[in-house]
Amino acid sequence: MRIALSRLEPLVGDPAGNAARMIDAALAAVRGGAQLVAFPELAVCGYPPRDLLQRAGFVEACERALGSMAESLAAAGAGDALVVVGCPMRAPGGRAINAACALRGGRVEAVHAKRLLPQYDVFDEPRHFDAGRAATVVACAGRRVGILACEDLWRARDARDAASYPSDPAAECVAAGADLLLAVSASPFAVGKAAAQRAVAAEAARRLGVPVLALNAVGANDDLVFDGQAILARADGTVETGARWSEGAFAVDLSVPGRAHATGDACDDAERWDAIVCGIRGYVRKTGHRTVALGLSGGIDSAVVGALAAAALGGDRVTGLLMPGAHSSAGSLVDAHELARRCGIRSIEVPIAGAHAMLASHLGSAFAPAGASIAGLADENLQSRLRGLQLMAWSNASGALVLTTGNKSEYAVGYATLYGDMCGAVAPIGDVLKTDVWSMARWANANHARAGFAVPPIPEPSITKAPSAELRPDQTDQDSLPPYEALDAIVRGWVEREEDVPAIARASGLDEATVARWTRAIDLAEFKRAQAPVILRMGPRAFGRGRRMPVVARPGGTG
Repeated sequence: MRIALSRLEPLVGDPAGNAARMIDAALAAVRGGAQLVAFPELAVCGYPPRDLLQRAGFVEACERALGSMAESLAAAGAGDALVVVGCPMRAPGGRAINAACALRGGRVEAVHAKRLLPQYDVFDEPRHFDAGRAATVVACAGRRVGILACEDLWRARDARDAASYPSDPAAECVAAGADLLLAVSASPFAVGKAAAQRAVAAEAARRLGVPVLALNAVGANDDLVFDGQAILARADGTVETGARWSEGAFAVDLSVPGRAHATGDACDDAERWDAIVCGIRGYVRKTGHRTVALGLSGGIDSAVVGALAAAALGGDRVTGLLMPGAHSSAGSLVDAHELARRCGIRSIEVPIAGAHAMLASHLGSAFAPAGASIAGLADENLQSRLRGLQLMAWSNASGALVLTTGNKSEYAVGYATLYGDMCGAVAPIGDVLKTDVWSMARWANANHARAGFAVPPIPEPSITKAPSAELRPDQTDQDSLPPYEALDAIVRGWVEREEDVPAIARASGLDEATVARWTRAIDLAEFKRAQAPVILRMGPRAFGRGRRMPVVARPGGTG
């Protein structure tokens, strides 16, 4: 039996366009000999459709596109090939189902309603869908194919600390006569998740005694990134995989004996790099932008974001604004220019010193009678907001999309300025801790060809010098924050693992007073994160839709 697991990147909200592309891809696979062609979960509407599913007529438009797809495939000579594609459908009771549909002979031959609907992290499927109740098995090329949708196979075992499910749809398919399982997914990327899913597929194949095929969506939509992993796990536990991070078909022939397959797992740094490149590229393309801009300070965060943008789009589509102020060092300018040169980024110097002096004087005179002073933090934030103003002015003047450069450590404790360095549409490293930003930079330099560059992209001083916002004389981040190794341990415990203060203190070796101070800072900064740009999700507990905390609450939430 010959199978094509087709990784095609859909556009959310474009059922007709998505269906047209899938028709072309399916016909190409059938002409190449495929008897079974599969596309990802909800490929007709794109994932995640979110509350588009509540819009009048949207589900019906998806159903029409699916029906036209079935008719077009038959008319174009798809023959007896079975095409499985994800599509929302209206159930008899009026609610929608998350369906994996089998097309053949010009019609929708079978509909599998996803049975396990996740409601953790970024998922809220019971909000939109009713759960299916029965196994779906379809004949194809002498095999009995059990059709599953995403969580039906994974059962949250690929996610950290998520609840499991009492039922096992894969086992029920085999009990209903399936001798091959096919799971179509739209499973958002998180570091390490691909390896976990291969392990789940292999375990299911060994346990149930049948081959397991799994296909993930590819590309990026909003904050979510999809790696496009395609898996064949044979009954003996051997696993074969296709390429990740690109469109195309993973061709499988079940008549060819299986063999152990080296997956070539990337390290965490490489996985994050690939995912962020994919996220930037997808957001820019799907919003209709051509160019991006960011502030280049000479520091590690802007250097890494600049390199990621260049890798995603090409340096000729990236503009770096160098905006030195009264306290910027000469070395920072040198490092920013060097980053731009190595990455092929256009750089423009737009100093803020003159505007800062004029505005500080103007506001100081106006505020003085009321007893307020433009000094200290107010003056520092004034500089940051001037930089944000210039970036947004460049965006309006040039049409470029602004990328912000803040990392997860800074966003966690509010070490970022609203309407200043938080200005922009997308925060590429907003789910990457500061220590991991440094690690990514070192990885990119050591693997510059793999990262997309002819030379190491990140200037060494950007990596090795003490981080500083350079908003006052001789400033470093550690004037205001604990060492990043300590801060990141607190953020991991409080944000990513939801641990309490004593547990974080025991695990990190920090005293409880320090941990309590900075967990309180994390909670108090929620109002800033509520106004943050889209943060590309890299892990299972990112700021954004997957972590829904109140803005106004008692810090710590413990009474």
